[in-house]
Amino acid sequence: MPRVALLVIDFQHGLIVGPPAAHQADATLAILNAAIGTARAQGWPVIFVRHEDADELPRDSAKWALHSGLDARSGDLYIAKTACDSFLDTPLQAELAARQVDSLWIGGYATEFCIDTSVRSAAARGYRVTVLEDGHTTQDRPHLSAGSIRMHHAWVWARLSAPGPVTVQPLQRCLAALASSDGK
Repeated sequence: MPRVALLVIDFQHGLIVGPPAAHQADATLAILNAAIGTARAQGWPVIFVRHEDADELPRDSAKWALHSGLDARSGDLYIAKTACDSFLDTPLQAELAARQVDSLWIGGYATEFCIDTSVRSAAARGYRVTVLEDGHTTQDRPHLSAGSIRMHHAWVWARLSAPGPVTVQPLQRCLAALASSDGK
């Protein structure tokens, strides 16, 4: 039976609220909170990853804080990172190993940076990855809209060749699959 953890990456005030605000921030927040509720109901670890940067997101600043609407609790795990990869120079892999996690649900911010890098890194490490298709976001970029960035990455992730399989699906489909497998 797979042991799953939910990874919520960089859903931080300074990145989501902006300015500029993240694309469909409120809808993404609702999906993430629903996923958090599911993870808790299943007994899965809920892990919040926060990016920190001395100039842009200094530790303990208002910008660095998790979005105030997230259902974060004291019993959750909090990981600090300084690169796009949630595994690079962090205790994430050790924490997952200690909990015997082999599967991840992933959502958060920013699709083309920290979500993409962390999805690829997790898959390369052999984790079964489920990207919450409606649970990640970004901002419009000079060359591409946020919606197009999200669609492009969903297409790429679903076709990755890696030791760990990557599935991309909306939360409702994840919940239906979970229900049909009785949480296994």
